[in-house]
Amino acid sequence: MSLYTRSMQTHREPPPPRPRIYIVDDDDAVRESLQWLLEADGHQIETFASAEAFLEQFYPDQICVLLLDVRMPGMSGLELQEKLLERCAQLPVIFITGHGDVAMAVATMKKGAVDFLEKPFNETVVRDLVNKHLVMSAEQYAVRQKSAAVRERFARLTGRELQVLDRIVAGRLNKQIADDLNISIKTVEAHRANIMDKLNVNTVADLLKLALAR
Repeated sequence: MSLYTRSMQTHREPPPPRPRIYIVDDDDAVRESLQWLLEADGHQIETFASAEAFLEQFYPDQICVLLLDVRMPGMSGLELQEKLLERCAQLPVIFITGHGDVAMAVATMKKGAVDFLEKPFNETVVRDLVNKHLVMSAEQYAVRQKSAAVRERFARLTGRELQVLDRIVAGRLNKQIADDLNISIKTVEAHRANIMDKLNVNTVADLLKLALAR
């Protein structure tokens, strides 16, 4: 058994990070009431009085939901949403406001917000939305982690192995690959074995499925 295979077999994926709920609102009373409401359900909460403070510490690759006020001094909630889009941050955003209207709701939804609530909001609705979108965030996180793991495997391949792999995916036979690359069939076979080993697959079907998922 090769070092690559042993490494893949003994590797254990780290547990996903604990989900977080971020509350960004300049109104102390709103932050405190939402924190109290959601902590009662066992959630981990972080609150911020400004969009700027939130951006200073936020990192995108996590399981989270953002409850975001639209109108705040300094950077508004809508401007914060734009900043998050620039960072390609994939997190559910639930806008909360006392000044919302249909046009604003449509604009935020088109840019990726998942829901829009007006103050005073219904506590049950907030709970249900947060729980639903935490599930969504967890699913997105799992997809990102899987994609990163696949990229990590392919990064182990040499340039020549990638050339051989591309031809395998194209349906070329060993002799054809040897002719294409001006190498021996035995060398092609060795490269195929190394590719299968490094990518931790046992069949050509699994190899093709993984290669097409890149």
